[in-house]
Amino acid sequence: MHSVTIPIADPGDLPRYFRGESDVAWLRNHDGMVGLGVAARHEGPPGSWWEEFAAGLEVDNELPDTFGTGPLAFTSLAFDPEHTAEASVITVPRLIVGRRRGKCWLTLLSDHGDVPRLPELVGAPAAPADPSCQWLLPPAQWKAAVAEAVSRIGDELTKVVLARAVRVATAADPAWLVRWLAEQYPTCWTYHNSGLVGASPELLVRREHGLVTSRVLAGTIRRDGDEELDLKLAHALARSSKNLVEHELAVESVAAALESFATGMNVPERPFVLELPNVLHLASDITAVVRPEATALRVAAALHPTAAVCGTPTALARETIAELECLDRGRYSGPVGWTDANGDGEFAIALRCGKLDSTGVVLYAGCGIVAESDPEEEFAETEAKLLPMLQALGLNPSS
Repeated sequence: MHSVTIPIADPGDLPRYFRGESDVAWLRNHDGMVGLGVAARHEGPPGSWWEEFAAGLEVDNELPDTFGTGPLAFTSLAFDPEHTAEASVITVPRLIVGRRRGKCWLTLLSDHGDVPRLPELVGAPAAPADPSCQWLLPPAQWKAAVAEAVSRIGDELTKVVLARAVRVATAADPAWLVRWLAEQYPTCWTYHNSGLVGASPELLVRREHGLVTSRVLAGTIRRDGDEELDLKLAHALARSSKNLVEHELAVESVAAALESFATGMNVPERPFVLELPNVLHLASDITAVVRPEATALRVAAALHPTAAVCGTPTALARETIAELECLDRGRYSGPVGWTDANGDGEFAIALRCGKLDSTGVVLYAGCGIVAESDPEEEFAETEAKLLPMLQALGLNPSS
């Protein structure tokens, strides 16, 4: 199979090329890639499947120094393979339309070395119709699980992340969701792979020419919408001992996992406050220089699960999640992103997302439980985190 990458003029609005569930998307600040069609697909643990597949390709890349060009593997990993009915997925698109840092390109995989051609733009997708919302676990039962988790915090268990899910019954077009999320949350990473769609604020790992970056988010407060009050909320978040402890645990888990790959690393002393339309997060950007064998996919797999989506210590937190959460997370909160044939790539954590199925969309949101956690406050935090997908589906938080 041949992979051909050519430069093109600016193709315009990338989400307008996205057609449906077999396509993939990775978008941020109007840049990124949309992949159309499927040249190859792998389900299950990634292992060395992509490396072996990429090694068999004949590659002709006219933009070899542009990040994201050439054949790509769009990957979405399960949160906990031992407690899910859903497999990890690697999708290799047949055609990619890409733009980054002013460079635009097409990549085509074919059996005959065909020349890539820009596809036609897709018309406006239909908005979701008559959505209705159903909790998969009653709020009172979820709050009781949070209270039980708090009672277990002590010498052995320091933090555990509990998620909950909401089913929205509607005929949801993934093209609508990709467009809406990319427009409303441009600073997040909007993604789609095999029915999992969302806009994540958390970059698990970016590997570009040996430099790795990881953005850690832990510690959250819902925005009010009033500029003056939001400023006060940001100051309160930055001084909150509960949120600072939660954030420190998440930073330590990422730094510890990166250490085995790194020849040098920088870990900020204090977090900054990241502002999103619906919430404020404590955030830290960790950077590291890594060895050549540390591919983006390998680093993402090693970092997962971080304390931000699982807890501390990892093994005990994962056991506690399986016991208390009453939820199959599937690929929610697992790594989602892409990697190229050289090992560079980007992976976010699959947050602020939903999984499409034949009857609608299952939405997910979670929060970190520590000794000072209050079930009512944690429930309110999940409500804020569900907001992007609820709005995309035409629902208000109170629906």
